Amino acid sequence: MEGCKNFLFKDLFSPVQYLKSVGPNRARLLKRLGISTIFDLLTYYPFRYEDRSHLYLIAQIKNGDEKTIQAVVSRQIIVMTRRGPLLKVVMTDGTGEVIVTCFNQFYLKDVFTIGKAFIINGKFNRKFSASGRSGKAEISNFTYEMLTKDEDDLIHTNRIVPIYNITKNLNMRFLRTLVKRTLDEYLPALSEILPINIRKNHNLCEEGFAIKNIHFPENFQTAEESKRRLVFDDFFVLQTVLALNRSRVKESPGITYEVSNQFVDEFESLLPFTLTNAQRRVINEILKDMAIPRPMNRLLQGDVGSGKTIVAAASAYAAIKNGYQAAFMAPTEILAEQHFINLHNFLATLGMKSALLISGTAKKERKKILQNLSSGAINLLIGTHALIEEDVSFNRLGFIIIDEQHKFGVMQRASLRSKGLNPDVLVMTATPIPRTLALTVYGDLDISVIDELPPGRKRIETTLYTERKRNETQELIRNELRQGRQVYVVYPLIEESEKVDLKSATEEFNRLNKVYPEFNIGLLHGRLPSKEKESIMQEFKNKKIDMLVSTTVIEVGIDIPNASIMLIEHPERFGLAQLHQLRGRIGRGEYESLCILLAGLRLSAEARQRIKAFVQTNDGFEIAEVDLRLRGPGEFIGTRQHGMPDLKIADILKDVKILEIARQEAFNLVNMDPHLLRDEHRQLKEMIKFFYRGRESLIKVG
Repeated sequence: MEGCKNFLFKDLFSPVQYLKSVGPNRARLLKRLGISTIFDLLTYYPFRYEDRSHLYLIAQIKNGDEKTIQAVVSRQIIVMTRRGPLLKVVMTDGTGEVIVTCFNQFYLKDVFTIGKAFIINGKFNRKFSASGRSGKAEISNFTYEMLTKDEDDLIHTNRIVPIYNITKNLNMRFLRTLVKRTLDEYLPALSEILPINIRKNHNLCEEGFAIKNIHFPENFQTAEESKRRLVFDDFFVLQTVLALNRSRVKESPGITYEVSNQFVDEFESLLPFTLTNAQRRVINEILKDMAIPRPMNRLLQGDVGSGKTIVAAASAYAAIKNGYQAAFMAPTEILAEQHFINLHNFLATLGMKSALLISGTAKKERKKILQNLSSGAINLLIGTHALIEEDVSFNRLGFIIIDEQHKFGVMQRASLRSKGLNPDVLVMTATPIPRTLALTVYGDLDISVIDELPPGRKRIETTLYTERKRNETQELIRNELRQGRQVYVVYPLIEESEKVDLKSATEEFNRLNKVYPEFNIGLLHGRLPSKEKESIMQEFKNKKIDMLVSTTVIEVGIDIPNASIMLIEHPERFGLAQLHQLRGRIGRGEYESLCILLAGLRLSAEARQRIKAFVQTNDGFEIAEVDLRLRGPGEFIGTRQHGMPDLKIADILKDVKILEIARQEAFNLVNMDPHLLRDEHRQLKEMIKFFYRGRESLIKVG
C-alpha cells in the first residue's frame, strides 16, 4: 500500500459520491444499499463467495454438478413458445458446449452477444443418449458475470470472489471493483479498535486484515477468521455503547425514595387479591433501585396475564407516597384508556388523583388537567404521546412508566424523561423478549422478569379452523353463550383508519346479530369516542354484553373472568406476539377456555409455520423465541427506534456465543475506563462518536 495518500480515520466518513467512478447517480444507487460513506462501503460485506480459483472445464461437468465455468458465447437460439420467445445461448470453452436457457429473461439477448466471455455459476444438467453417450451440458438457474479482458479481471476471476447484494442498474462487477480500489486506498486509515489483550484472549485477527479478507479472502478459512472478528466488532461496539449508557446513569444524581420494609405487605393489603411470589420479588427489586440515589432504568417483562400493570402501580404508588408525581405513557389511546380504568378507582380510594391525557381530550378538560398537573394536584398522569407535548409541565415528576416502549422512538422517551429531574424509569413490554434481544436492544437496562402466572389461570386450548368449519364454530360458540359465558370476536386491522376494514367488522357485527338474535353483541373500534369505548368495556365486564366484536387489538383489557372463548378471524394477518397477547384476554376465570383461529383457505408457508407454533404452546417466552427465528431481529423490533446502529454482519440468532463474550469484554472495559480516556481506547471512542453522529445526546463517551 505504499504511495497511498495518508488518509485519517475521519476521512472514512466522507461521502462515497466523491470516489473515482461514482458520482451523484451511482451514489444514489449505492444509497439504496445503505452505502453513503466510504466506511459504509468498506463494511458492506459479501453475503457469499464463488470459488473461481477452480474454474471447471465444460468437459468435466457432470449431471447435477454445481460449478463455475468460464466460456464464450458462440451462438443464440430463439425458440417460439406459447408464452412468447425463449432465449437459449450456446457457450463454449474449447472442451465442449453448454446451453444456457434464459426463462423469462429475453432481455439477456442484448447481454449474451456472440464473442463475449462470461463466468457462469449454477447447477448443471447433462443428459445421456440411449446409447449412453454424454450430451451437452445445460443450465437454466444461474448467475453470470461478463469478463472484459482488462486488469480488473484479476478481481473477478481466478480467485475466491465476493458476491454482494446489488440493486437495479448497479452491476456486481462495478461494486466489486469499487470495493477493491477503496480498500487499497483507505484501509490504512482504519485503526485498530480492540485492545491487544482482548484480541489475544479470544484469538481474533487484526481489524485491517479482517476487512481486507472478508472481501477478498485468500482461502475460505481466512474468510471465516475475518468474519468471526467482524462479528465480534459488531457486538463489541454496540455493547460498549450500552455499557456507557449504563455508566452514565450510575453517575447521574437521582431521587432517593424512602420505602419501608413492610411496603409490599401494606400494598398487598389494599388489593382484592394476593400477589404472586414473582410479583413480590420484582416489586422488591424495583423498590431497592428506588432507594438508591441514582436514576433507575429498568425493564419489566413477563408473560401475558402475569400482572405487570399491578407491579407498575405499586412502584408508582411508592413514588407518590414520597411526594413525587408519576407518568404512565402507552402507545395507543385504547391502551391508555384501559390503564386509566384499571388504576383510577384504585388510586382514588387511597386519596390519590389520576388523570387521562390523550389527543382526544376535550380542550376545556385538557386545560384543567394541565393546571392541576403543574400545581401538583394530579399524582399520576396516564396518556399517549400527548404526555410529551411542550405545554405539559409537571410539578415534581419522579417516576415514569412506559408501556410497550419499543413503539416509542428514542427521542420521545428522552422527551418524557426531560420533564423531570433524572426521574426513575420503568419500561414494560407487552410480551416476553427473547434473551438475545434483551442482551442487545435492552442491554443497558436492569431487567426484572415476572416468571409466574397468578393462581387459577388455566391453560387455553388453541385450535385452527378454516372457513369450511364456520358453521361448526358458530354452534360451539352458541353452546358457550347458552351456559352464560362471554365471547370475544377479533378482526384484524392493518390501520385503524382503514374504512374497508371497519366496514367489514360492522358487517360482521350485523351478521352475528342475525346468527345470535337471542344474545347482546357489542362492537368496539378505534373511532369510537373514549367515553363510549369505556362504556362498552364496562358493559362487557358487567355481563350486559355477551359477545364483543372488536376491530382493535384488545391488548390490555379489563379482566373478564367469564370470557371463555376468543374467535380470531384471519389470524394470518397478525404477528405471533399479537396473537399471544390477544389470547391472554381469556382463561382468566375458573372455566376451560378456547381460542379459535378461523383462517382463510390459502395460507402462505410462513403464516402456516407461525400459526402452528402458536397452536402448540401457551408459553410467551417460547413464542418470543419462535417469533424472532421466523421474522429475524430486524423485523422483530426496529433497531432504529432504539437509536442503535444496524448490525453489519453479526446475527443475534447464530452468533449468540460471540455476543455474550463481546458483552462481557465491553462491560469490563467501561467499568475500568468509564469515559474511554486511555490511549488504547481512543480509536474505539472515535468509532462510537462517528457511529452516533447526530445522536450524541443518547450516549456518553466522556
